[in-house]
Amino acid sequence: MSQITRRQILAATPLLAAPAIARAAGPLEIQFFFPIAVAGPITKIIDGYAAAFAAENPDIRIKPVYAGSYDDTIAKALTALRSGNAPPLAMLGAIQVYTLIDQDAIVPFDELLTSAEDKAWMGGFFPAFMANGNVKGHVWSIPFQRSTAVLYWNKNAFQEAGLNPETPPANWDEQMAFGHKLVKRSGSTTSRWGLQIPATGGTYWLYQGLATEAGTMLANADGTRTAFNDKGAVDALQYWVDLAKQGVSPPGVIDWGTTPTDFVEGRAAMIWTTTGNLTFIRDRAKFPFGVAQLPAKLRRGSPTGGANFHIFKSATAAQRAASLRFVKWVTAPERCAAWSIATGYVATRPDAWDTKTMKDYTAGFPAAAVARDQLPVAVPELSTHENQRVTIPLNSALQAALSGSKQAKPALDEAQANADRVLKRFQHA
Repeated sequence: MSQITRRQILAATPLLAAPAIARAAGPLEIQFFFPIAVAGPITKIIDGYAAAFAAENPDIRIKPVYAGSYDDTIAKALTALRSGNAPPLAMLGAIQVYTLIDQDAIVPFDELLTSAEDKAWMGGFFPAFMANGNVKGHVWSIPFQRSTAVLYWNKNAFQEAGLNPETPPANWDEQMAFGHKLVKRSGSTTSRWGLQIPATGGTYWLYQGLATEAGTMLANADGTRTAFNDKGAVDALQYWVDLAKQGVSPPGVIDWGTTPTDFVEGRAAMIWTTTGNLTFIRDRAKFPFGVAQLPAKLRRGSPTGGANFHIFKSATAAQRAASLRFVKWVTAPERCAAWSIATGYVATRPDAWDTKTMKDYTAGFPAAAVARDQLPVAVPELSTHENQRVTIPLNSALQAALSGSKQAKPALDEAQANADRVLKRFQHA
């Protein structure tokens, strides 16, 4: 398990007294749905946490269930809910909060944790990561597997192209100009592209970074209205399309899963992707690389991303208490730091960054702190009621524009019209 020691996994730094759980004949089993969608030994790490927690809490057994992508995991969790077999605990995409509330599926953490000590613990996470889960005056989820989007650049490619290898593009114009210089072609063959912004999977996520930088918030705070065809949103998509039209990026829809590999194998000089790929890139790149905040247009900005802990309402009192004990245990500062180092996800509590473990790591690898430093300009990931019915057509519109089958503005007009239809019943005067 690279970059993470047994001592770090087993380190017990509880912040709160654990809730009392009545002893039974055997350990209480807590089924825990967990999404696996990013390269890396995530299952081994989570299995290690479950084993270490059981060693310290023999009355509880955490049973991870690896349910696939974020979309797969929410689908399986809701199917289990409808059949009366919902897991007590699930790591689900932070954007699913409205869907889960509308399904009456989850219980707010603030209703389960009411002491001053509990409230201090809930207040100890970065506000940017809490934003998706703070709805209607309640805290519905606790952040753990979280990220922002960042830019990675190949310093050797920059030097070869006559660019300062220590200076990434600060804005869209520089990004386009740098990209032109970084492209390597021989005749009709392109061996290295200047920039890749992938557009499969959650296509809207990196697009939200562009839209934010162009001055548009894609959804309101209540999840009832969207702004997919505002000027900034259209400008953002047009810029993305123009990257390929001008030969900086590959034509068509760039694949999410292969983009980090294209970067480490030298086929892309710059990429946008999640900080969740940082460890993958660090372990495989044979060249010096940098990590930077996303370039600005009117402002800097990135969506947060990733998944939070959710406790299902159908869980018994004992299951809720056991789930809470595990959530507190795994989000202790030393463990948050170890998780971040092992995976590339962002440690979600400021006190994790104050640990010696994290200070030593970032001193030797400053790139790991870029996502944390970007949080003050980060925005909540796009989330609405009927989230999939809103975002799937948006993804299709974005891919249609990128593939050249539609123009940016008409494609986004269609996505906005769909969102208006879906969200109409949630809009109140």
